[in-house]
Amino acid sequence: MHLYVTAYSILDRSLVRRGSTPAAALRETVRFARQAEELGYHRFWVSEHHSVPGVAGSAPTVLAAAVAAATSRIRVGTGGVMLPNHRPLVVAEQFGVLESLYPGRVDMGLGRSVGFTGGIRRALGHGKDDADLFGEQVEELLGYFTGAQGAHPGVHALPAEGLRPQVFVLAMGSGADLAAAAGLPMVIGSGSRMVDAVARYRAWFRPSAWAARPYVMVAANVAVGATREEAALLQLPEAWATARSRTSGAFPPLLPPEEIAGLEMEARERAYLEESLKGQINGTEREVAVALGSLTEASGADEVLVTMNTYDLEQRLDSYRRLAGVFTS
Repeated sequence: MHLYVTAYSILDRSLVRRGSTPAAALRETVRFARQAEELGYHRFWVSEHHSVPGVAGSAPTVLAAAVAAATSRIRVGTGGVMLPNHRPLVVAEQFGVLESLYPGRVDMGLGRSVGFTGGIRRALGHGKDDADLFGEQVEELLGYFTGAQGAHPGVHALPAEGLRPQVFVLAMGSGADLAAAAGLPMVIGSGSRMVDAVARYRAWFRPSAWAARPYVMVAANVAVGATREEAALLQLPEAWATARSRTSGAFPPLLPPEEIAGLEMEARERAYLEESLKGQINGTEREVAVALGSLTEASGADEVLVTMNTYDLEQRLDSYRRLAGVFTS
């Protein structure tokens, strides 16, 4: 089965498991990155979440530095740094340090989300409207690397100036249009609007100093097991935690899938769970190869960013090992 793409990568959110701690989750992320490198994955990205119980990944550039220090070949980056939460100068300096220490391995994935509650936004010193400034912030941020300090003449982001980490825009909302106009690679989820957004991005793309042609990375939740039923069970803990977060406001630690399957749920929570499971890819190696082939053919993706977390760490690793067998065969 031809999978149409040449690279498969991983996004890990450092989720906490029941009976464990956020510190253990962060250490596990670093260990998992080493395993991903051994399996032949192209990139390993970490994410940014603030004040979300059950999610330890809150400082992506710090965690990316730890991952880069523990690995030697795999590209390392963020999926992403939520730019409205930060000043572009500080983000440029952070990635300048990363690119200086790990040249040729650093990815700067940028998103436009802000804290999901008023209290978090106030603690971060930003509001909902800051997301509307995302395009201006991206322009300012890139200017610190190219030396075009249009927003703040005379201000230099050291050691970023002159360096070129690989930049990606997370295509949330109008992100695809922004990525096209700025000439940047794009990351998009495998949802119902994916095909239209990718077509628009490719049609409107303007070559830049950052990318000569459109580059699309499609993000998908993928699990591989001995049977489709086993693979689907692997995706249940994260889907349930996501559903519970939408009804309770807290993302709980991951539970064993067998335990979740026996839980009594209110209709609203059950509906959210079913919604969270929609569009996920699971099955045996052959079944997943067919599904990924269809996804990458429909999207024309250059790369697939895989995210999948489950309660049992060895089962998670087995799934990623099986998937590596799919794209390396």
